[in-house]
Amino acid sequence: MPRKASQEPEKETAATQDKSVQLVVATGNVGKLREIRAALEGLRIAVIDRRQAGLGEPPDEEGESYLANALGKACWAAQASGQPALGEDSGIEIEALGGEPGVHSSRFLGLEAGDADRNAEILSRLAGVDPSHRGARYRCVVALRWPEGEELVTMGESDGRIALEERGTGGFGYDPIFELPDSAVTMAQLTVQEKGRVSHRGQALRRLAEALTRRGGL
Repeated sequence: MPRKASQEPEKETAATQDKSVQLVVATGNVGKLREIRAALEGLRIAVIDRRQAGLGEPPDEEGESYLANALGKACWAAQASGQPALGEDSGIEIEALGGEPGVHSSRFLGLEAGDADRNAEILSRLAGVDPSHRGARYRCVVALRWPEGEELVTMGESDGRIALEERGTGGFGYDPIFELPDSAVTMAQLTVQEKGRVSHRGQALRRLAEALTRRGGL
């Protein structure tokens, strides 16, 4: 999701320090990191971001699919850190825009644009569009890569529609304009726990956690 989200790393908590195995997440997005930690909370895994692992900026997202971008980030972080690493890519596909911005969601309007800029542009382009044609879908791919080359990939998606205006202060990215189906609530009006149960990223992370549990951990 958008790179303009807060880039300040979350402080490592005592609970995180107590976990036995580290997982490097190739992101500096605090919102994504928070959701990943919440989803993997039941596992004995210390989730750290790339800065805590001593890594710099990940390579640019040049893939033409969510899978290519997620794997690219995971491979980079695993090789650079020598530890298991997680890469994630997600985007929003809007019916009235022919499925755009899609895989380019984080680069929509350019890397200098922020969440508010992107959301305002979407609402402007959909001005006057009937609610029946404001359908949208969030997609997410999560890729886990071990330094030895093993990979694990999970996916998730959630359907909804583009709201008439921004609502809510939670979440990040396009959450304030993404309404849930059969509801007037946006993703940004949900708590982290509520969002985790219904969101595209929550689904992908839940499947990852289930796969790791069956595997016996990292």
